[in-house]
Amino acid sequence: MTKSTKILLSENEMPRQWYNIQADMPNKPLPPLHPATRKPIGPEDLAAVFPMELIKQEVSTERYIDIPDEVFDLYKTYRPSPIYRAIALEKDLGTKSRIYYKYEGANYSGSHKANTAIAQAYYNMKEGIKRITTETGAGQWGSAMSFACHHFGLELLVFMVRVSFDGKPGRKIMMNSYGAQCVPSPSNMTAAGRKILEADPDSPGSLGIAISEAMEIAVQDPYTKYSLGSVLNHVILHQTIIGEEALRQMEKTDDYPDVVIGCFGGGSNFSGIAFPFLREKLVNGRDIRLMAVEPASCPKLTKGKFMYDFGDSAGMTPLLPMYTLGHNFIPEKIHAGGLRYHGAGVLVSQLLKDGFIEAKAKMQRECFEAGVMFTKNEGILPAPESNYAIAAALDEARKADLEGVSKTILFNLSGHGHMDISAYQKYYEGNLPDHELTDNEVIEALAGLDFPD
Repeated sequence: MTKSTKILLSENEMPRQWYNIQADMPNKPLPPLHPATRKPIGPEDLAAVFPMELIKQEVSTERYIDIPDEVFDLYKTYRPSPIYRAIALEKDLGTKSRIYYKYEGANYSGSHKANTAIAQAYYNMKEGIKRITTETGAGQWGSAMSFACHHFGLELLVFMVRVSFDGKPGRKIMMNSYGAQCVPSPSNMTAAGRKILEADPDSPGSLGIAISEAMEIAVQDPYTKYSLGSVLNHVILHQTIIGEEALRQMEKTDDYPDVVIGCFGGGSNFSGIAFPFLREKLVNGRDIRLMAVEPASCPKLTKGKFMYDFGDSAGMTPLLPMYTLGHNFIPEKIHAGGLRYHGAGVLVSQLLKDGFIEAKAKMQRECFEAGVMFTKNEGILPAPESNYAIAAALDEARKADLEGVSKTILFNLSGHGHMDISAYQKYYEGNLPDHELTDNEVIEALAGLDFPD
């Protein structure tokens, strides 16, 4: 095996600012709408749910926002994260292309989610908040937020999508170990959860349902706020430290990506690595492709409709202009739990609509096959979500070879799969089903939604 090359940054080379893509978007996103009045909402409408500093970041059009010292100090315990050139993988694949990956799994949570968890817990603490409620799909976000809340002295209640709660008990134990309370969603703790259970006692849950439950609890107590691990503008902002580091690391290689790839659930993973490179395209004219990869069973970007829709199942969130499969859509029980979300972030949706990024959908088994190939060569067991980015990177390399060209490919390896052993076991047993959402199923999921396009 040929050893892969690690590209590092020193602590002094770490970015001290997050990048805000809203400063450079040719077409700014449409405003969110109040769920009751259907009128554009302002910062005051969000104050019951989020601390004011995060609301300011949500609506900001400043290009760069400083990272607070307390956040930066905690970042330094695991950042800068490395980029590897996957030479062993290239050799096994027999490609002429160069494949790089940014590894975000070497922190306490095992994923990129720590980058925004730390920031969100900090801003809530500064505003005097005592407790946070949140949702989690695969458990990566819940794990990240659990430690961040403990570090800053906050209580945390996590609603974990039931199919992942049952299939990934290690994540619940991890959250409990950090001091958080974790319950399966839908639950009997909330009116939203009870309504779902009355209709379907065996509901596998969804991120939309879990969001409804977490928000319902948050709005009942002035000292409790809600926190989201993806989708929203301020979440994506915090994740851009990934791409800002990656730009500096690629400079050290005297190479530059032809394509940057990230898996896609709500947007934080893909946007975190892609948006700083997109800035270079929008502002400096750099030629680059940016690709979001989603499951074929939950294809909001590739088959969904661009329209206003709720971010949750109960209709408690503002209406967001996004690509969606409908807020009542319940995805199949795929193991990439972090990608089982009905909608896409507003920023990604607008950029896809305008043609600045691209999207593709992949089947579950093919992605696990790519992940196993990656593991054998690179020695890292990827999270099921990350397997989608790996599979797309292999597609790009094979396509380049067929075309007789060499490409530079960079993808975000968003986390490790140590808590997802059961999924790999099912893969090896041949018990990992594929599912592709049909056009008729998409039409059915969107039926009855009367929101403006």
